[in-house]
Amino acid sequence: MQRRRFLEKTGTLAGLATLAAPAFAQGAPSVKWRMSTSWPKSLDTMYGSAEQMCKRIGELTDGKFEIHPFAGGELVPPAQNMEAISNGTVECNHVLASAFIGKNTAFAFDTGLPFGLNSRQHNAWMQHGGGMQAMRELYKKYNVVNFVCGNVGVQMGGWYRKQIKTVADLDGLKIRIGGIGGMVMSKLGAVPQQIAAADIYPALEKGTIDAAEWIGPYDDAKLGLHKVAQYYYAPGWWEGSASITAMVNDKAWAALPPMYKAAFECAANEQTTKMLADYDARNPDALKKLIGQGAKLAYFPKPVMEAAFKASSELLTELADKNPDFKAVLPQWLKSRRDQASWFRVAESELDSYTFSAVVKSPQ
Repeated sequence: MQRRRFLEKTGTLAGLATLAAPAFAQGAPSVKWRMSTSWPKSLDTMYGSAEQMCKRIGELTDGKFEIHPFAGGELVPPAQNMEAISNGTVECNHVLASAFIGKNTAFAFDTGLPFGLNSRQHNAWMQHGGGMQAMRELYKKYNVVNFVCGNVGVQMGGWYRKQIKTVADLDGLKIRIGGIGGMVMSKLGAVPQQIAAADIYPALEKGTIDAAEWIGPYDDAKLGLHKVAQYYYAPGWWEGSASITAMVNDKAWAALPPMYKAAFECAANEQTTKMLADYDARNPDALKKLIGQGAKLAYFPKPVMEAAFKASSELLTELADKNPDFKAVLPQWLKSRRDQASWFRVAESELDSYTFSAVVKSPQ
């Protein structure tokens, strides 16, 4: 008798589940969005992450919520990626927010700042340190809802045609670098240049520029920069990590069913983890290959790092004085940086420093 009742109950539940699935599929609206990106399709880490995010959203909504990604320039020019979202021309994008500091320098907090938070620290600030709330208030002024959807980690310091031995070597140096990092470089005497990824190689080859920073070994190798600038410097101090942002038009977001919103957020969070893992997995072999092909790995001398830190600190103060939005976010960001530095140096830094040294020396 008990077995019969159990089977009757489970059979009923199974029947309800069978009915529920098609009922949701029939009742859920079909929504189609476009996603503009800043990346060429050849960057299978960056553009590939946007593709994976869109695919995941479709999977989580049984194909009812479709987002089609477009490579940089296919839908709108990369420089117009934010404007297109703000005015509703495009529903969402996949970008580095720091590319739009011309509109508001405070967008740099969403990506990363010189000598700033690493990828884990950035996410801690965004999720538990008031970062997301501060960014949401900022983006609200531009009809945008923002989401963290990736991170490339600490970047390299770029490719140089000559060695950087002193701060004086930066004087007059024409370097492809944008954002806040470019502002700091300018304070150190360099001449920042805004050049699209596809144009970096010919610019270095022709001597139009003397140096260029891009991302890291895996992506840099795709551009072939080691063939025209042999000195490969580390670290990319202008961003403790580079967080990727998905901007969504606020009206388009408000119109989404709750389940679709949840799917979008879930896919964005997933890519925040997966993109970083992708870079961490690919960069080691890529760096070995670059060195094998003639790249000369070097580190910025301590005096250069010290000068860059000093110039960065001065610049943050200057930007806060000029921009109320920047000034509103800076104190909490600085507190988070100090708190995280105090904690990471206790356990993380000590273990990493010892382990890295020991592993390199170990025969295993």
